[in-house]
Amino acid sequence: MQFEASHRSDQALNLTPLIDIVFLLLVFFMLTAHFVRDDGLPVDLPDAVSAEAMNNDKPLEIVISLSGEITQAGSLIQPEELEVRLAELLSTRVEKRVVIRGDDGASLGDCVKVLDAARLAGAAGVDIITEHPAGR
Repeated sequence: MQFEASHRSDQALNLTPLIDIVFLLLVFFMLTAHFVRDDGLPVDLPDAVSAEAMNNDKPLEIVISLSGEITQAGSLIQPEELEVRLAELLSTRVEKRVVIRGDDGASLGDCVKVLDAARLAGAAGVDIITEHPAGR
């Protein structure tokens, strides 16, 4: 009985299909990835030395732009309907807190309108979002 000696093949492993699969997976994940984008109005927040981090509860957020536009979740709210709209939104929430994200150049009158409307709508608390100044 004669055994054949095992001969090593001079052929190299073909990696082309493996590379093709890896690139197809890469393209698939790039195309199906969900990128988070903030669709709100761009505002320049004022600085506050006494700024504190907020907890993870999601309060009702009102945005006041530099031009005085008042929005909530991307929808424009007219100042005369602000109180009614806030009362509707707060009635469905457990935490009845409102936060105001106002531009640094927004007028004080616009901020006071939102504060008054929130209190009259039944908000338990109203906070103003600020940024902690860099370098302190």
